[in-house]
Amino acid sequence: MTVSAARSSLTLPLRTTVVGSYPQPEWLVDHAMLSARLPPRVRAREIWRVPEAWLQEAQDDATLIAIRDMERAGIDLITDGEMRRESYSNRFATALEGIDLVNPGTALDRTGHPNPVPRIMGPIRRREPVMVRDVEFLRRNTDRAIKITVPGPFTMTQQAQNDYYPDAASAALAFAAAVNEELRDLKRAGADVVQIDEPYLQARPDDAHLYALPAIARALDGIDGVTALHTCFGYAHVVHTRLAGYPFLTELDTTPAQQIIIESMQQHVDLAMLGQLPHKTVVLGVIDLDDNSAVETPAAVAAQIRAALTHITPERLMLAPDCGMKYLPRATAFAKLCALVEGTKIVRRELGIPD
Repeated sequence: MTVSAARSSLTLPLRTTVVGSYPQPEWLVDHAMLSARLPPRVRAREIWRVPEAWLQEAQDDATLIAIRDMERAGIDLITDGEMRRESYSNRFATALEGIDLVNPGTALDRTGHPNPVPRIMGPIRRREPVMVRDVEFLRRNTDRAIKITVPGPFTMTQQAQNDYYPDAASAALAFAAAVNEELRDLKRAGADVVQIDEPYLQARPDDAHLYALPAIARALDGIDGVTALHTCFGYAHVVHTRLAGYPFLTELDTTPAQQIIIESMQQHVDLAMLGQLPHKTVVLGVIDLDDNSAVETPAAVAAQIRAALTHITPERLMLAPDCGMKYLPRATAFAKLCALVEGTKIVRRELGIPD
């Protein structure tokens, strides 16, 4: 399949993708250390097993593994597996000007515990592109449609100590301007879809109502092509107590993002929630990542898709795992992707939708 054909296939109903991450190899990352701590907000170079001199080459090799696994599984829209990241957010957030990393701040995480975070001590600006090379590498090494993710401005604000801006809303708009610059460069580098990750919309709905929507609009302003926004319940491996459902979901139907990415398996949510997003394509998580060993059957995946289709049309539905694949063993993650693809194909055949 050519790149243009892969891009065109995304217009068909019931395509598959991933949220972002994929398991990093044991030879690259110390998984025991990674799993024993909360996702880092500041840099955590100690988790890398490879010395700095060879780290980029090792990350490239790991990225090729992630690409080939997603291709072999049959995923339609792939990512680079976020192989170069210690967490989904810290690589971008800590690359910005105005952030003091030597003297980090403190903020409460989703579990209610204090966590070291970037401290805002001056105007937030993007010094240079952060992930353009990631997209260029991904584009060179696959003919599939590709997606890249960037942490969203609301979540980065929640994960920082603000010692500079007059209020959180101002800090969020500054983060949003930096995200917007990055997204423009990522699109120019060849990304078919750019995604912002906003998990804290679910965790902090009161703050989200105060300032999330203007920040999201600023981040996505003027971005050509498909944009996506992801929100979730937090990594199943880490967050075990959370608010029920999506208290900040209807509001996302007003954002510029064409795709809204949500989970359905962690809390076995009422799929009637899909009716809250009548103007969006929904990327629905239908693979449970709470168990590191169990793998869904394609029939179980198909059943969840059929249930979703009682609330949304096939043309507006894409399928994915829930988020946080990086915490799974690679064999389990790959088997879950295969189940996702095969379960989706069952429903496509039932509806007469081509693969």
